[in-house]
Order: sequence, then structure tokens, then C-alpha cells
Amino acid sequence: MNARDTLISTEAAALPVQSAALPALDFLGVRLTALDRQAVAGIIAARDARAPFAYVVTPNAQHFVKLDKGDDKDFAAAYDHAWMRLCDSQVARRLARLLFGLQIPLVAGSDLTAWLFAHHIRPGDPVTVIGGSAELDGRLRERFHLEHLSMHVPPMGFIRDPAAVEACVDFVNTHPARYVFLAVGMPQSEILACRIAQAGRATGVGMCVGSSLLFVTDITRRAPPVWRDLGLEWLYRLLINPRGHAKRVFVDSLPLLGVVMRAFLRGRGASGLRDRERE
Repeated sequence: MNARDTLISTEAAALPVQSAALPALDFLGVRLTALDRQAVAGIIAARDARAPFAYVVTPNAQHFVKLDKGDDKDFAAAYDHAWMRLCDSQVARRLARLLFGLQIPLVAGSDLTAWLFAHHIRPGDPVTVIGGSAELDGRLRERFHLEHLSMHVPPMGFIRDPAAVEACVDFVNTHPARYVFLAVGMPQSEILACRIAQAGRATGVGMCVGSSLLFVTDITRRAPPVWRDLGLEWLYRLLINPRGHAKRVFVDSLPLLGVVMRAFLRGRGASGLRDRERE
């Protein structure tokens, strides 16, 4: 039976060696780290910068739907090997609470990134970014006074080009940093993170956090807090950019409702809090 067809995954995913327990719970076959934003940021910041590369993914509704389809083996493998999986969907967590009684912490990638820059990342800390632009590079340096920012911008669709992927992997290897932001979109960020980890030469923590760097530098306007608190950030983004977000909302994310209802009707119980491994 495919683990992604059940609510509860039954096997632990492969994780880096040298581990200690992290609390986790399972939802739709994805084992989610059961810690809040402040705790997650503290663990990332405290991790030895010389430790082998590990990475964080932030599943939203679109990710849950894609994993349920099971048609992208590289994306599924990236999730299986992630160090932390942080729920980035108010809709998913509310459905989990309503139908299964799960209390899933919300740790949006954008909130995690903002917290790291506000409380942990210092001007002298090396920061590596894959993706972005000259404008993003300039704004990060100006706003956060970063002295050791390294940025590599791969070509569009690079994940299908082995040479371009290898260039990204090499860049992370040769620009070691505790904080590695992978900002090349889903599923490219997650697949690239997995490739970096599998290569076994890099250090630091990779974070697949979507457009968070655009938000934290005000290149892109984020939904006001009241919209986010109501779980309507998706609607805000749709209203300000209907052409750019209609497919993501109605085609890529809306099927989450069906995924959750199928799991509920199958009578699959929700798992309680449990320990999983982390580095």
C-alpha cells in the first residue's frame, strides 16, 4: 500500500545521521515537525554550521496535493529525506484539527525567514542564496547589512539540466553557510535541496521557503496580518494578482479538500505526537 494514500505514514523517512528526537505528527502521509516558529528557528540557528547539509521543507496546500498524486518521484524523495517538514497552510491545519483532532503548529516559510533575519542572522554570518536577482541581492545587503552574502541564479527550468543542477550543488559546496535559502520555486527548491544533501559535500541548513526573501525585503507585498490570521493569504494574493495565482489556487491547491475528505471517509485515524529523528 502506498504510504501517501493513508493519513498515517508507517515508516520513518531517511534522515541525516547524528540525530536527536524532534516531536512530530503525521498528516496525509507527511510527517510534520510539531514545533512552533520560534523553536524551529532556534534549532536551526544553534545547529553546528559545519554539520552535514540538512534541509527544511514547508508544505502548503499545493504540496500536499502534489504528494498525494504521487506522479513526481523526485519531489516525493525530497520530502522523504527532509530534516524538518513545517506546515505552511492555515487551511490544511484547520482541516486537520476539525476532522482529525490534530493540533499542527503553523510555521509558514515566510514567517520563519522573517524570524531568522530578525532574531538570529547577524551581519557577519555567511548566507547563501540560490535564486533571486540583482535587486534581491542589493536589498538583502542593504536591509540586513550582510557582509558575506553569496547568490547564484540558475536559468529557468534548470532542474531538467544536470549541468545546471550540478552548478547549484557546487555553488553551495564552495560557499558554506549556516543559512542556505533555496528560492527557485516548487518543486525545484525541494529537489535541489535533496540533491545537495545526497552529494554529501555541503554543510549548513537549506530552507525551501518560497517567496519569503521577496517578502522580507519588500520586493513583493505580503498579505496584512489580519488576512493571514484568518487563513486568507491565498485570497489576498489572488485578488492582487489574479492572473498569476488563479491556477495555483483553483487547480493546484483546491483539490486539497478532496484529499482530506477521502482520508476522512477511509476512517484513517490521526496519529498523536511522536518523536522523530533530527540531526
